[in-house]
Amino acid sequence: MQLKCVAIDDEPLALQLIREYVEKFPELRMVQTFDDGINGAEFLRNNEIDLLFIDISMPDVTGIELVGSLEKKPLTIFTTAYKNFAFEGFELEAIDYLVKPIDFERFSKAATKAIEFFQYKQNTKEQAQASLFVRSEYKIVKIDLAEIEYIEALQDYVKIHLTHDKPVLALMTLKSVLGKLPADRFKRIHRSYIVPIAKVQSILNRKARLASGAELPISNNYLDFIDHWLKK
Repeated sequence: MQLKCVAIDDEPLALQLIREYVEKFPELRMVQTFDDGINGAEFLRNNEIDLLFIDISMPDVTGIELVGSLEKKPLTIFTTAYKNFAFEGFELEAIDYLVKPIDFERFSKAATKAIEFFQYKQNTKEQAQASLFVRSEYKIVKIDLAEIEYIEALQDYVKIHLTHDKPVLALMTLKSVLGKLPADRFKRIHRSYIVPIAKVQSILNRKARLASGAELPISNNYLDFIDHWLKK
């Protein structure tokens, strides 16, 4: 998996150097560069970025101010010609702080640190989301997400259909169980059904056919699922 990167710096030569350095790492991909903070900030607010290289001293807005204003902050490496901003940078949980002129060896250390931290976070997230825990028959049941065929609403209960075991009945709503599942793997297709995206084999006449052979309706309120499935 590549980290999507953005660089913001009012110096064109600094941007070019960072782009060249990034291209030397197969784990990194430069998505966009900006020579002003205003346009860069707008892009960051509307796109999901993994790693940001940003100059602290810019004429329109400082890198510190820009990163501090973001609701969702990417991993950040600050760059600047001055050393006296290091404390503010680390207060924002920056991955590293590079002083210009930046040589490749120092850049490499910062980039490697960012890559390793990103991979650590991804591994932790995947491990945490490998299972679903629900209360069923007065006990907590652990369900492997890979075993879920689909989830069905039954009044005040949900029925979790499994690949290699009998269904699990849990006292909860379909909305609440959806909130416990990774959004990139499970989608609601009907007021009564949630499906694992990967197990939808085909869609015909507003019906999703699953790997198990089950056919479930896709209601008008969830037709966007079809577009989402086609893009997978």
